[in-house]
Amino acid sequence: MSSRAADVVRLLTVRGETLAVAESLTGGMVAAALTAVPGASKAFRGSVTAYATVLKQELLGVDGDLLAARGAVDPQVAAQMAAGVRAALGADWGIATTGVAGPEPQDGQPVGTVFVAVEGPFGAAQGCADGGKVEALRLNGDRAEIRMESVRSVLALLLRELASEQTGNERAQDTERNGGF
Repeated sequence: MSSRAADVVRLLTVRGETLAVAESLTGGMVAAALTAVPGASKAFRGSVTAYATVLKQELLGVDGDLLAARGAVDPQVAAQMAAGVRAALGADWGIATTGVAGPEPQDGQPVGTVFVAVEGPFGAAQGCADGGKVEALRLNGDRAEIRMESVRSVLALLLRELASEQTGNERAQDTERNGGF
């Protein structure tokens, strides 16, 4: 995990971009992984650990009707958490984790159900209505293993989106250089 966190910090620093984190089931573990990397302050703005459902609405702007209808373990909730923390902390990128680490099911979802999300300065329609990307996970293991894999997964998702955006930007620059074709 530390290499993923280091890769995130390095890429964001090189690009001059920043990151904010919204966490639920991971309880600050994503922020801890990022801040363990020397030089993280160049890219990491901060985090909100909204463990209580009401804080997802109050601090991150997650729609209250959505929370009432579906609970906190939902892909749209993850997307809104990522968008909300990005806006609240003034970052280029926002990532979020929400899910069920156990030992009991929550919001009608079984243990191991996790949603990770990324919201960034890319175009709309990347996987959710808010213009971000959400990944649904079905994880096995005990509580600690589910939480650790959630951290790994959200950092991996961000790395994929950073790479994807970079590739897209390079294609756009190539198109400009080649007369629009």
